[in-house]
Amino acid sequence: MPRRKISMPAELDLSETQYYFSRELSWLEFNNRVLNEAFDPRTPLLERLKFLAIFSSNLDEYFMVRVAALKQQVEAQVTKRSPDGRTAQEQLDLIRQRLHPMVSQAHLHFDQALRPPLSSHGIYLLDYIDLNQEQRTYFQQYFDEQIFPVLTPLAIDPSHPFPYISNLSLNLAVVMKEGENGKELFARVKVPKILPRFLTLPETLRHQQKNVTAIWTGVPLEQVIAHNLAELFPGMDIQEYHPFRVTRDSDLMLVEDDADDLLLAIEQELHKRRVGGSIVRLEIHTSMPELLRTMLMEEMDLTAADVYEANGILSLRDLMTFLEIPLPDLKDPPCYSSVPQPLRDSSKIGLDSTEQEDNLFAIIRKQDLMVHHPYHSFSRTVQRFITEAAEDPDVLAIKMTLYRTSGDSPIVQALITAAENGKQVAALVEIKARFDEENNINWARKLESAGVHVIYGLAGLKTHTKVVLVVRREEGRIRRYVHVGTGNYNPKTSRIYTDIGLLSCREDLGADLSNLFNYLTGYSRHHTYRKLLVAPSGLRNRMTELINREAAIARQGHHARIVAKMNALVDPKMIATLYHASQAGVQIDLIVRGMCCLRPGVAGVSDNIRVISIVGRFLEHSRIFYFHNQGQEEIFIGSADWMTRNLDRRVEAVVPIEDPEIAKDLQEILGIMLTDNRQAWDLLPDGRYIQRHPVGDSPEQNSQKNLMEIT
Repeated sequence: MPRRKISMPAELDLSETQYYFSRELSWLEFNNRVLNEAFDPRTPLLERLKFLAIFSSNLDEYFMVRVAALKQQVEAQVTKRSPDGRTAQEQLDLIRQRLHPMVSQAHLHFDQALRPPLSSHGIYLLDYIDLNQEQRTYFQQYFDEQIFPVLTPLAIDPSHPFPYISNLSLNLAVVMKEGENGKELFARVKVPKILPRFLTLPETLRHQQKNVTAIWTGVPLEQVIAHNLAELFPGMDIQEYHPFRVTRDSDLMLVEDDADDLLLAIEQELHKRRVGGSIVRLEIHTSMPELLRTMLMEEMDLTAADVYEANGILSLRDLMTFLEIPLPDLKDPPCYSSVPQPLRDSSKIGLDSTEQEDNLFAIIRKQDLMVHHPYHSFSRTVQRFITEAAEDPDVLAIKMTLYRTSGDSPIVQALITAAENGKQVAALVEIKARFDEENNINWARKLESAGVHVIYGLAGLKTHTKVVLVVRREEGRIRRYVHVGTGNYNPKTSRIYTDIGLLSCREDLGADLSNLFNYLTGYSRHHTYRKLLVAPSGLRNRMTELINREAAIARQGHHARIVAKMNALVDPKMIATLYHASQAGVQIDLIVRGMCCLRPGVAGVSDNIRVISIVGRFLEHSRIFYFHNQGQEEIFIGSADWMTRNLDRRVEAVVPIEDPEIAKDLQEILGIMLTDNRQAWDLLPDGRYIQRHPVGDSPEQNSQKNLMEIT
């Protein structure tokens, strides 16, 4: 049923703070949805541990970047308010208020709800005090041989100042006495990251319970260290020990206008990151006495609000290692990737016998191809496109952007092979990709040494676009083949991120990508493109025009509809544009995985806007934009979210889908997601998210599961 058309007075000020959610709190709600997957009994047991690990890892990055930035604003006495009307200090206060119970809940759930069923399946994560003597003897020997040689205990006294505590390190604060009447002494022992976080007992010593076969038995590394501290401090009387963990500001502070050599500037900043910025979070066990926590807070220049307590093991991100246990019944069923139909049977698209030699370029010449990962195999589509180009004697040049990829990536090897085969190869490597800077620099230098033309990003802009251009000589003419996608060229993440890409040889797209690469690698100031929507030059304006066009159609009394899928919706101008469209009567459905600062369902403002978030086994990463346009539908895919940084401070590319069959497939994908009642959450006007559930006898609609089955 069409939603009712609403007319509002022109003087309504849509910039008022009441119409915007806090970006920071919205992100916390996203991470809470991740945490909920660990709580949901429908999630396989080991996958629940995975979601706890992701929740913890997400928080680490949140503190290293977002909380650190807010604390810097407070210290610098920045008075500017966020679009939702809050100062940096007010945002910090709300973050802590929301986060403290969430963290406590996560740790409590692991100890009370997940460890018992793990034991019932033969997975025993024990505390050291629960070990029998034979098991303790084994770990004492392991400590002597494997752990003791790499430990460095650091005393804390007037002659030994408080030591540097590295970012995300797990530590033991040790309290001891020298002799029975000696004064208390303090020391810090760092738990080494080079050793496994959870130490495994051999099969002969595994913990056994009646009717349960032990698959894995082990204890946390820090407990093995703690119960052998006497060997580290001989002659001392160990009084107590307490684990703690710190998080430091780790965002790069790069003033690019002053950087003559961008690569050198990044390397210098990476060195500063390794040394570490200020501490922004201290995690402790609830048993830590007040005297010790006060000492740590004073030494780290923290307040009580920066301290997060856990009644259990710290750093739940390490639980990810349990996914390696070979118990398939406790994991998600495998996702078997396929390939698009034209690649399975090229005869059906009209290739003659001379073309049917498994030639990907011949298939692309016949029609555009859409690939949808992980449902479509990355290795047999995008990776194949690049590796075939590297080996094809008719290919003259390959150009591509690389934002993130794996260090052992076959993509990197294919580019090296192409250069060795005498082709012109250019790779724009974004060395400002957060937390991948060092990795990107390392393999970019390998490319450079192989003869690839490497461009290390652009000063002032991040190159976030996902594009490949292949130039091929065919029968005396030059033809350009392109891939434009929503995700990184990373074979590993392609198995767990949902992304969409277009393979095409349309002449206008090839010309556009040639112009885009000339802009990225040279001094071209090209700002207009035939088909591509490129940020920062024209993407914002074109998206605004498309939304406003739907609004104009609605004002004329016609059906108007927008469906947009993205990772985040934060930009106030785009949100205000959507509000205006809603007021005009446009039906708007938004599928926003993470942060969403738009407030849906507000009377007279966003009555016609619905927002859902889908959180499941795959990270929803694709961006799709659909506009009804009075039945002449237009649909786009690309690399950009509707965030200010994507629209104004990054190089992004969004491509229109002109093949009607692909457009139909994308509409089907959006429709499947909008009807999800298993992984979808509805955003309410007050900022709460409510998870959908099947109503009555209606079947469960799991969008990711349905897409696996369809593909």
